[in-house]
Amino acid sequence: MAALRDRLAVPVLAFGGILMAVMQTVVVPLLPDLPRLTGASASAVSWMVTATLLSGAVLTPVLGRAGDMYGKRRVLLMALGLMTVGSLLCALTSDIGVLIAARALQGAAAAVVPLSISILRDELPPERTGSAVALMSSTVGIGAALGLPLAALIVQYANWHVMFWATTVLGAVGLALAWWAVRESPVREPGRFDTVGAMGLAAGLVCLLLGVSQGGTWGWGSPRILGLFVACVVIMTLWWIQQRRTERPLVDLKLAARPRVALPHVAALLTGFAFYGNSLVTAQLVQAPKESGYGLGLSIVATGLCLLPGGVTMLFLSPVSARISAARGPRVTLALGTAIIALGYVIRILDSRELWLIILGATVCAIGTTLAYSALPTLILRAVPAGQTASANGVNVLMRTIGQAVCSAAVAAVLVHHTSLVGGAPLPTLHGYLLAFAMAGTVALVACAAALSIPADPASPDTRGAVGRTGVPRDEALEGA
Repeated sequence: MAALRDRLAVPVLAFGGILMAVMQTVVVPLLPDLPRLTGASASAVSWMVTATLLSGAVLTPVLGRAGDMYGKRRVLLMALGLMTVGSLLCALTSDIGVLIAARALQGAAAAVVPLSISILRDELPPERTGSAVALMSSTVGIGAALGLPLAALIVQYANWHVMFWATTVLGAVGLALAWWAVRESPVREPGRFDTVGAMGLAAGLVCLLLGVSQGGTWGWGSPRILGLFVACVVIMTLWWIQQRRTERPLVDLKLAARPRVALPHVAALLTGFAFYGNSLVTAQLVQAPKESGYGLGLSIVATGLCLLPGGVTMLFLSPVSARISAARGPRVTLALGTAIIALGYVIRILDSRELWLIILGATVCAIGTTLAYSALPTLILRAVPAGQTASANGVNVLMRTIGQAVCSAAVAAVLVHHTSLVGGAPLPTLHGYLLAFAMAGTVALVACAAALSIPADPASPDTRGAVGRTGVPRDEALEGA
């Protein structure tokens, strides 16, 4: 039985990562109808997405640090439990206040991926770590690609609460499997949890992401948005000072400032921006009415199916990305992945009218995302001590989240400034979409340059600082990094 649990640990953790991404995307098909279904305003309904974004960004580094200190399996189960409880609450109510609070609970699931990656490093032998981490990293795209068409089908043919009942059952299954199959990691970094640092980081991130996500609605020059950005700068400055002076900080800034850690974080921010532009812009473009001259007028179900090949590709290419990293190093894999993302946007710019070319371009972007996302945690694992892997990967995932939020705001700003009237209604022009593609492709190239700037890994593939079941680091030098 123990051997069976060990063999199933990787697929169980990957299932948890897919669930996390599904939970984040299932609400998207509901957004146009939720004001009618809940009796709330459209602006109130939008908080069902914003609340998940904010709580996920805040809780990812916090839960990562808690995992390093108190046990990664324990915190992983807590994150999966909060996600499942949030889904159950959504299934039981139509009250918008409860729905927003429940979606905030689901945001805790964002910590599942960095916690799982850290567990894989601690538990697996070196020869299996690369492919397992690559699969875990790919679950974000796989779950997003599966979640959209699945949710759209349920919403189209059943009561909208059925969707949340389905995700509640899936969440309960994922929680039970993780409890059964995942071992508790022996690697810990004891000490007192930095509560002041966690609260400061939470306040700063809420100000930043709330300003970015609501800027288009409230007005970028409005007092509320400007006040949020000023508050973010002040709070994060004070937080930086506090972290530098604390003996056991939430985030080790001295370690994070080193090029082998800082540059992967920068690349994660840029890659998150470049990745999100693909699904965000594609979904809007193919659903545009045919009267626009470029739109295909597809339903939300058909739109999800357009993105599905990219998700399937990510699943099958994750072992390939691990082999490239093993042979050439994760820095090369990251640079190659971001360059392929840029190539995907070139295809989108050349032709965004034919469905097969749209799917091809989106799939090429997904291929590049697979390579990039699989390389980022491997770079972090090689650069930080064993006792800080969950918190460091949590920060890396946070940077990807910030990149996605900034991409959403930037794309919205571009499309708002490039609109025309179609049937009396304002619609983005094809030129606006092409500018959005060009912007995301340019960011991907900047991410490629950041990847190539990362210092070469001094460790050989078989001495990369992984930790075995005994919890003893194989590269003791990293403990002093």
